[in-house]
Amino acid sequence: MRNSDLRGGNARLIGAAAVFALTLGATAVSVPQAVQAKAAPTTFADLAQRLSPAVVNISTTQVVKRGARNPDGGGTGPERPRFVPGSPFQEFFREFFDRQQRRGTPDRKVTSLGSGFVIDATGLIVTNNHVIAEADEITVTFADDTKLAASVVGRDAKTDLALLRVKPKKPLTAVRFGNSDGARVGDWVVAIGNPFGLGGTVTAGIVSARHRDINSGPYDDFIQTDASINRGNSGGPMFNLKGQVVGVNTAIFSPSGGSVGIGFAIPSNLAKPIIDQLMEFGRARRGWLGVRIQTVTEEIAQGLGLTQAAGALVASLSDKGPAAKGKIAVGDVILTFNGQPINEMRRLPRVVAEMPVGKSVNVEVWRKGAKKTLKVVLGEFPEDGQQVAARTPSASKVTESVEVLGLKLAAVNQELRQRFNLDDSVKGVVVTDVKAGSPAAEKRIRPGDIIRKIGPAQSSVTSPAEVKSQIEKARKSPISTVLVLVERDGNRRFVAIKIASG
Repeated sequence: MRNSDLRGGNARLIGAAAVFALTLGATAVSVPQAVQAKAAPTTFADLAQRLSPAVVNISTTQVVKRGARNPDGGGTGPERPRFVPGSPFQEFFREFFDRQQRRGTPDRKVTSLGSGFVIDATGLIVTNNHVIAEADEITVTFADDTKLAASVVGRDAKTDLALLRVKPKKPLTAVRFGNSDGARVGDWVVAIGNPFGLGGTVTAGIVSARHRDINSGPYDDFIQTDASINRGNSGGPMFNLKGQVVGVNTAIFSPSGGSVGIGFAIPSNLAKPIIDQLMEFGRARRGWLGVRIQTVTEEIAQGLGLTQAAGALVASLSDKGPAAKGKIAVGDVILTFNGQPINEMRRLPRVVAEMPVGKSVNVEVWRKGAKKTLKVVLGEFPEDGQQVAARTPSASKVTESVEVLGLKLAAVNQELRQRFNLDDSVKGVVVTDVKAGSPAAEKRIRPGDIIRKIGPAQSSVTSPAEVKSQIEKARKSPISTVLVLVERDGNRRFVAIKIASG
């Protein structure tokens, strides 16, 4: 098949290399999985012979409509070359493209290739969402060259998973998911797929690393492998030596687009619950806590009196969300969720998403220097993902300024609303000036920012005097930083500011 017949894939630069979609001619993201093995096997032949019939090739066709892109920027047609204004080439190519547009171009079909695997003998097939995204037709080809049309049961872009259905005349060979949490670095894994459209291909390697975050989505937790994975492997399975699927191949890290021994797969323990939901509901139904969180840095940990920088710091709450109803507060640090430790911020979204909607869970938080356990009933993650920050108590009408930490502060009034373009609903203490080189300037606080809470106890402040009072209290304590909740354009974040002597 000519390259011009394939839908072009995208690559994302990471350092000097790139993460490539593994779908041949389409964008993909791969995720490796680990396996359990105590000794190097002498052959993978028996495993490959048993599992290959369950691995399929997935080809998609998309019809690109005539005139879908305007050469001047609208639609999806070819883009005109850019020339310096007044160049003799500019007029020539303008006339050329205008003639082409008047003639019109015929509709054309673009195709893409990927992989998948059967999980139910009646015809359920797992693949990557990007393999079948925007496809008009989906065809599944089996190891015996049988071709069947497929329909989409459900798909989830956030985890890049999709579930297809075909209608076979006889039961299909199916494989089962294994326990990816049991996979260790150094375990053997076997990848089977359809790289470059060559047909069923088997490669083997080991689990190179776990819990990789390649910035492809909010639930990144990829397992890295050195088993050869190439474009077209997207959606294919990664097996352990028991023949269980421990990962769904999704992406590679490569400077050239080919395998250099760094591939990524979605862990089965992340994939299986999503696939089960796609099977039942046609979409993913994730648990939702309703918080906006940030990383607990060493400075923030010190400002809160924590002995180590761990957990997820709550920066804001969704109005009437599960966390707000469960009495979680801004400034709380979530330490454990349903008994699972939250050692770093990015772990919390995945742990929450894996929980069923409506489940009641215990959440351990650090609040005002002590641990506290709260009970929260999870909601369903909103499709638009919007988070609405909670309001703080109304500010007083005090307008005097107080200089602390290199900040000049004032209570919000009408004049300051106009000066900093603040919404009428915004109340509190506003930063009117920041001294260059001050501790606050180092943390990128700027005029117009609103200070909501301050200090180890995260006390709400409504006047500059209250801010100064909290600073004085902090100066008398052993801590060398003060934690401040700052709001800008409706977004909230915590900053730890060094306390100046004085």
